[in-house]
Amino acid sequence: MISNIAQGVQAFTSNAFLVGGEQTVLVDTGANFDAVSGLRDYVDSPDLELEAVILTHTHPDHVGNLEAVKTAFDVDAWGYDTDVDGVDHAIEDEQRVTLGDHEYVALHTPGHKDDHLCFYSSDSNVLFAGDLVFQNGSFGRTDLPEGDRATLVESIDRILERVSSDLRELHTGHGPSVTDEPYGHVELAAKMARQV
Repeated sequence: MISNIAQGVQAFTSNAFLVGGEQTVLVDTGANFDAVSGLRDYVDSPDLELEAVILTHTHPDHVGNLEAVKTAFDVDAWGYDTDVDGVDHAIEDEQRVTLGDHEYVALHTPGHKDDHLCFYSSDSNVLFAGDLVFQNGSFGRTDLPEGDRATLVESIDRILERVSSDLRELHTGHGPSVTDEPYGHVELAAKMARQV
């Protein structure tokens, strides 16, 4: 089960994906909405056993609700850089983590932000792409601090080399998830990022 608890929120936020299963985790927390209530809306019981927060990166729109979620559910946050406030444990490049019922490999993919991670499961053929790529060939901004276009292109290329061409689901930091030939959307993002 993968549910976007930020779906329909009108405030400026990222997507926030609740991944249920053996290891129930929240991928990013979003910002500017009540994520705690949002999480509880997705389960039958108010006693949701959230086990961890996993961060794709630490831009404010992805971590604005971090402290509230950590406090409400008594969980730690995992991300690339523990020097960032709120990140309790480091996830290293190529480290394997369990999200829901599947094992994912964490891929360090800077260019949008230095601490950016994508998570890919070859078993379920699912990619959490954060703000690296989006639907229809869009890609992460590089005009913010730590942004770098050439590095972003390298990160997109790394994803293309790593994920299967029959990728089943692409879950992005903003906008809709992609289930119709998602690999093609990543390929298009690689082309578009080179042209701008």
